[in-house]
Amino acid sequence: MFRRVWQSVMIFMARSDAITRFMQKSRATSFLVSKYVAGNTPEQGVEKAQALLTKERLRSSLFYLGEYVDSAELAQLNIDNKLAVAGVLENGELDLHISVDPSQVGFAVDPAKAREAVFGIAKRIKEAAGDREGVHCLMLDMEDDSYVDLTISLHNELKEQGYPLALTMQAYLKRTADDMQKQIDAGGRVRLVKGAFVGSADIAYTTQSDIKDNYRRLVAMMLSPEAKQRGFYPIIATHDDKIHEFAIEIAKKNGWQQGEYEFEMLLGVRQDVADALAERGERVRLYVPFGQDWWPYAVRRIGENPRNGVLLFRSLFS
Repeated sequence: MFRRVWQSVMIFMARSDAITRFMQKSRATSFLVSKYVAGNTPEQGVEKAQALLTKERLRSSLFYLGEYVDSAELAQLNIDNKLAVAGVLENGELDLHISVDPSQVGFAVDPAKAREAVFGIAKRIKEAAGDREGVHCLMLDMEDDSYVDLTISLHNELKEQGYPLALTMQAYLKRTADDMQKQIDAGGRVRLVKGAFVGSADIAYTTQSDIKDNYRRLVAMMLSPEAKQRGFYPIIATHDDKIHEFAIEIAKKNGWQQGEYEFEMLLGVRQDVADALAERGERVRLYVPFGQDWWPYAVRRIGENPRNGVLLFRSLFS
């Protein structure tokens, strides 16, 4: 119960314009920027991604910060930065791997224009990647349950038209097993997260133990012989090292080779675990956000674990 209340409070703080303006101007919270964010501009985001690959053999999924926008102007700013980072990546060696939240490109403002924008970003990624090797895609992030059907439908339509696509799914939702099976059947590419949102018991698992159990069941589906045969590409996105070991064991048992699946983690969270996986030869990717509107993202990282709140309150009141 406490965790759900805590997460609800953090989501409220993430979506409050007044709180966001205050926190982003406060020197007390500047440590969150250096910990979780790669800079303000596409160039700074790519520079961080290049450093991670060169020094630590960690790949990146770049994400321009900004979500739940309520104006066409903010949506266009987000779209422009998604396109800009694809341009910066075009002539380098990094994956063209860019994450997009449907809400941030304006689906709550003008769905038709937002849909057009997502198609434009996918086209730009495909053009910029060309025929060079790598894991290139527009990664559709998954938001709260009201966006699930829209996001899956958008993903499927883009994929059918030949664009490089990947889809995020959330283990806290009870429907995810059925959604996952459809993507396995289609030979898709899925990033599995636990999910940072709160759902009611009729649609969601509400305890951490139940969510973890479902996550393991979904990992077993993703790394099954059937999924391998279909050409499915699993992305296990968690910081739980016990689940990492569980996934590696299943992968070996079912004949998966390193590089046929990957692990994903967040910039600034358990970097030692990411480094250790990469050292063992596993493919590891970090979610690398950049941009000036960093508070909603950073406070969600705090919301995922109540213990992280100690860092925030110490900074504000010390």
